[in-house]
Amino acid sequence: MADSSTARLRSAGCFLGFALGGFFDGILLHQILQWHHLLSNVEAVDDMRLQILADGLFHALMYLIAAMALVQLWRARKAALQPGAGPALWGCACMGFGSWHIADGLLSHWLLGIHRIKVDSPNPLVWDLAWFAVFGLLPLAIGWRMARNHGGRGGEGGGGAAAAAVLSLAALLAGPLAALPAAGGSTQVAVLFAPGVGSGRAFDALSRVDARVLWADRSGGLWIVDMADPAIAWQLYRQGALLVGNSAVAAGCFLWIKAPADRRT
Repeated sequence: MADSSTARLRSAGCFLGFALGGFFDGILLHQILQWHHLLSNVEAVDDMRLQILADGLFHALMYLIAAMALVQLWRARKAALQPGAGPALWGCACMGFGSWHIADGLLSHWLLGIHRIKVDSPNPLVWDLAWFAVFGLLPLAIGWRMARNHGGRGGEGGGGAAAAAVLSLAALLAGPLAALPAAGGSTQVAVLFAPGVGSGRAFDALSRVDARVLWADRSGGLWIVDMADPAIAWQLYRQGALLVGNSAVAAGCFLWIKAPADRRT
């Protein structure tokens, strides 16, 4: 395959892997496990609305990188049919995935200190180093070896089209997955009130729908409540709510927020 097509294919694989690494981090750590938000350790950001906004902007950046990589992959589609393209593409994707976690560890955890892997751990460095090794160094090493052994013009084997299809599907599904509500039929509902809605007015609005307050952030803008009938939570939009969990209007990281176990009232 032509050198330019080979380079484009490898670049697309690296950027797709990088974006998937970001989605993996955001979906697993920000939403499902809720071990940290993007700006968890930034003391000036004590308003949960800003934390949610930062997480949303982070996911938006991953969407942009994934979209650019998919365009690049489409332009290199003929190169994906050449011998050796499959292992090379998988290798580059692994390197991109590992590169995301290495960059996140070096910049976010240690240089900037905006968050750690598990912010409430008594030994956050242990978690940082374990994550750095397992999801950063290991995929990078595996990917580098695969791409090096099969990155030339002639390598054996194919599979480039299948690799491109699987990686593209993973990138296309990661975005919608990030916007799905948490499963399990929980009666917990997250309610984000508009700026200017005071705590008294918010509490009154919640009492109107028989919501029991579990937790509220310092700003009084974000509330986690328990409702016997979450289906009527949409009525809070009439009382100044911007977003309501379990509502079709809400999306993304917001729908995954739940009350911290040690802060329930």
